[in-house]
Amino acid sequence: MKLEINRRQFAAGAAALGLSPWLGGCSKVPDVVKIGVAQPLSGPLAALGQDLLNGVRLAVDELNKAGYSVDGKRVTFEVIAQDDRADAAGGRAAAAQLLEAGVSAVIGHLNSGVSLETAPLYAAKNVPQLIISTNPKITQLGLPTTFRIVANDALQARAIGAFAAAQLDAKAYAVADDGTPYGKGLADGAVAELKKANKNIALHQSFDDKTVAFKDLAAKLKEAQVGVFVCMLNDFQALALLQELQKIGHTRMALLGGDLVKTADMAKGMDMVEQIYATSPVLDVGEFTTGRQFLEKYIAAYQKPPAYGGHYTYDAMYVVSEAIRKANSADPAAITKVLRSINGYAPVTGTMTWDETGEQRYGAVGVYELRKASWELRMRSDRW
Repeated sequence: MKLEINRRQFAAGAAALGLSPWLGGCSKVPDVVKIGVAQPLSGPLAALGQDLLNGVRLAVDELNKAGYSVDGKRVTFEVIAQDDRADAAGGRAAAAQLLEAGVSAVIGHLNSGVSLETAPLYAAKNVPQLIISTNPKITQLGLPTTFRIVANDALQARAIGAFAAAQLDAKAYAVADDGTPYGKGLADGAVAELKKANKNIALHQSFDDKTVAFKDLAAKLKEAQVGVFVCMLNDFQALALLQELQKIGHTRMALLGGDLVKTADMAKGMDMVEQIYATSPVLDVGEFTTGRQFLEKYIAAYQKPPAYGGHYTYDAMYVVSEAIRKANSADPAAITKVLRSINGYAPVTGTMTWDETGEQRYGAVGVYELRKASWELRMRSDRW
């Protein structure tokens, strides 16, 4: 006797037994694979978040047009984007929406505080999360689904402290941060490096990530005759401070910021202090052999150059596509397993591969100087 199985009954039974819904049908890979992107798409960091989303979309468009397939089956990628609003609550809401949508992987988030909140949510569903957030605490959670696509803040903090101590010698240093896990972590790490070098730290202060009232801080910097200001603030905050310093005539100073200071807007502050530097684990696209090709494609697609790290999320999408092909599955757990061992081809940056904690093995940090309204690489290293 021929036994017929009702597909709905089978799916319901599989769900009740906790089996993966990806096992239904004749193929492990559905016709459409959903990729989640969660970044700040509104507010002060919207330009950075949109750039990171653009990188994923550019890769997806290329993969779809090229006829991407898994085990001979044509598969189409679909990007599901969510605005995490650069805060913890927004991040949790965005993660919930992506998980509800059934994404196979998530490329996000930008902010470390947001990634710290969302990483356990993705891990609970075995969904791989590829982050550009840099706080070491995220991978220290010990979650198997977290993969950082750039160097972390431990290396960046060493770069900041080492460069400030060796290249920007001054009688007095000051350090300020925006109170976020990102800013405070970098500031504390830089302070530790400066102390190792026996530098005089006249001030170490935290603010929030929206403060632009820096009249009192400017006065303190002038009074202490600070020659090097380590600025772990956003670009708009750094510019507000520089304006106050200019008002009181304390301009013989070097400002060294983190990667959120390394923006086009910072060119507005060029004449306000003697030197402006920034460190970043997000290396400029022009530093890579195939960077020019990426720039041409990006500008053709979006009529503007990348604002931050779109080339990294572009590469991350390609590595995810390779993992899906190697896994022969769009099941998030299967993708995660492959990502933990893959030496993934990254079209711009070269390769992405992770250690047992989810840290990028070949991440580097560059130091850039703002000259003639553009950022020029001074030095970079993966050791510092």
